[in-house]
Amino acid sequence: MNHSDSHSASYAAAGVDVTAGYEAVRRIKPMVESTYIPGVMGTLGGFGGMFAPDLNGMKKPVLVSGTDGVGTKLKLAFLMDKHDTVGIDCVAMCVNDIICGGAMPLFFLDYIACGKNDPARIADIVTGITEGCRQAGCALVGGETAEMPGFYPVDEYDLAGFSVGMVDEEKIIDGKSLTEGDVLIGLASSGVHSNGFSLVRKVFDVEHADLKTPMDELNGKSLGEALLEPTRIYVKAVKAVLGAGVDVHAVSHITGGGFYENVPRMMVDGLTAQIKLDSFPTLPIFSLIQKAGNIPARDMYNTFNMGIGMILAVPAVQAQAALDALAAAGETAYQIGSVVAGEAGVELV
Repeated sequence: MNHSDSHSASYAAAGVDVTAGYEAVRRIKPMVESTYIPGVMGTLGGFGGMFAPDLNGMKKPVLVSGTDGVGTKLKLAFLMDKHDTVGIDCVAMCVNDIICGGAMPLFFLDYIACGKNDPARIADIVTGITEGCRQAGCALVGGETAEMPGFYPVDEYDLAGFSVGMVDEEKIIDGKSLTEGDVLIGLASSGVHSNGFSLVRKVFDVEHADLKTPMDELNGKSLGEALLEPTRIYVKAVKAVLGAGVDVHAVSHITGGGFYENVPRMMVDGLTAQIKLDSFPTLPIFSLIQKAGNIPARDMYNTFNMGIGMILAVPAVQAQAALDALAAAGETAYQIGSVVAGEAGVELV
């Protein structure tokens, strides 16, 4: 496609360079196409991304969608001038929600809004997005880059995404099969993921903090590196458990609101998730946050994932099979509690 005749001097004078947009597309096209899976129709550049799902073997396919952004974690990316991982976060926050219902993500779209279109930086962002899509096994079928001078500073941007997955209705995971005695399996997180960064930024005063010096408390990582660690994507992990024949009764993605907000979302009336806090290690970054901010333990568990990014509820007799499947898939997982009678939704003991 030739854009050589497309140029507006008046628009450029207002701060929008359409030719920079074309250069960004040129840079990211090979990365986008590297995510393509069976079902993708067409290529980058159309007005809408098309996908033809394989419905073979499905009795009643149900589409499951998720949308999210990266939040103020982006402020760390700006300060560190590192933009090639936040795209993983964006994909993760969407597809990890979709998998909670048992759906496998099919495709993803991104939205990047910036003060100035820097093609190299856009390519860095999309590097992360495409890596996230590959980890999730879904295709990046489209997106939008909006140059908005006067709305965003020239060196800042926002990033959001949207994903669609599919599951056969009879295989939806909705908590209706939960029963007293089910075992809770916690999947290890990679760090803070993409929630709680308004508190993180306040605690560390990140605009004035040393973000690049390695710290013993963080096992040799710098504060900036630890905070920018991308969100873990759990799609293939849950797929491995389901593929092992484990009857997963409920799933919770531990995002904003931590354990107290998210775990009750997978429970049903009359049942409570009882989680043993000594059953999994707290990651060093959370200990550092709690100490630096003098934050009460309950607030920590009501804000952060504390080292557990996703929880699966499975029958007790299948708990070991679930752990074995997760280990084979490269996941670190722990048996962190069980489902008990009660109305609290979650109890941390």
